[in-house]
Amino acid sequence: MTATTEARTRSGRLMLNKVPEVTVWFWVIKILCTTVGESFADWINMKLGVGLVNTAWIFTAVFVVVLAVQLRLKRYVPFPYWLTVVVVSVTGTLYTDILTDQLNVPLWISSAVFSVLLAAVFGVWWARERTLSIHSVNTLPRESFYWLAVLVTFALGTATGDWTLELTGWSPGVSVLLPLGLIAAITLLWKSGANPVLSFWLAYILTRPLGANIGDWLASPKVAQPGEPTGLALGTFTTSLIFLGLILATVVYLTVTRSDVTETHEAAHTAQASGDPRKERVALAGFGLLAVATAGLLVWAHGQPHVGPAPEEDNTSAVQMAPGQAVKKFPPAKVDALKTLASTSLKDATSGNATGAHAAAQKLRDLWDADQASLQPLDQTGWTSIDAQMDKMLKTFGIDHSNPPMSPAQQEKELNTLLTDMG
Repeated sequence: MTATTEARTRSGRLMLNKVPEVTVWFWVIKILCTTVGESFADWINMKLGVGLVNTAWIFTAVFVVVLAVQLRLKRYVPFPYWLTVVVVSVTGTLYTDILTDQLNVPLWISSAVFSVLLAAVFGVWWARERTLSIHSVNTLPRESFYWLAVLVTFALGTATGDWTLELTGWSPGVSVLLPLGLIAAITLLWKSGANPVLSFWLAYILTRPLGANIGDWLASPKVAQPGEPTGLALGTFTTSLIFLGLILATVVYLTVTRSDVTETHEAAHTAQASGDPRKERVALAGFGLLAVATAGLLVWAHGQPHVGPAPEEDNTSAVQMAPGQAVKKFPPAKVDALKTLASTSLKDATSGNATGAHAAAQKLRDLWDADQASLQPLDQTGWTSIDAQMDKMLKTFGIDHSNPPMSPAQQEKELNTLLTDMG
């Protein structure tokens, strides 16, 4: 699944190819990187309470550093290359999550925007270099285009994968089957003469939802509320450790054996054999039929009864507690921090600063989630009572819920109730 033609180098010094040979090891480690990217980002964002935006800033900075190291190399080296893939997988995923969770951009819009952006990247890359072959990533401009395309494919894969789950209501375990089946079909079309460039990038995009669904399936609890994902209950930290270990073992193997390295300058720059135009046209029609069949499957699945997120009213605590009673056993400093953020959100909502109110509510959610492990054991009843009201408040902002933000009056009402509950 690589390119069919080699073209001239427009600019930049020639290097040995900077991308590994596309063998089975390439796809195995790519899926491993995608899975650990999903689980590790969730662990940092949710379990450590860093927050979505802060996590994105951290990984953007790390991405800049590791990419700079990768770009300075003169040839493909397994460890820095695959480290860059891991980091870019997390970074691209976080960008999509920010659009969805912070800015409330619908997933179908994100999918469309990233599709257009990826087409633009490929268009400019082709117009400048006359090749999209990963066998010809041997100059700085080509490698820059390559990593930009990789970043967008991860963002696109996140958006389309999450959109699929939203449409179908499938569990992570079931959801693995769709990208896996599509990758298998693409492989068969490639074997039948499909354009290698198109086949490679389609499969590359699909590895993102495949790896993410595997990660969610392994990490999700065995029993959950209706509409919430279920899985093997390994947790995000354990899942991350397992896959990081597998990635490290695979990278060590590739470093020792050099089985995915284009050994010589001539091999890296030799033109690839042209495909059969007739077979490519037939396979292109096959891709079209595959797209139609996939769309039909999603439309059918969307029309089937499936459990969505439970209405908030169903999760509300039935326990009525006096003001301040729910947080009586919680550390005062933690309660004060929560009240400060709730007050800030209320103040901004009252003054008409919708952006500020939403941002403060998001920070409040992140802090509450981060404190769950320490607060819930102190008073299960009190924690459940506050959590129920917290969810009601978050719903008015459209945070962690599919509904758009509600009116400022509704936001103010739930924030006031939350503040009253916290005394």
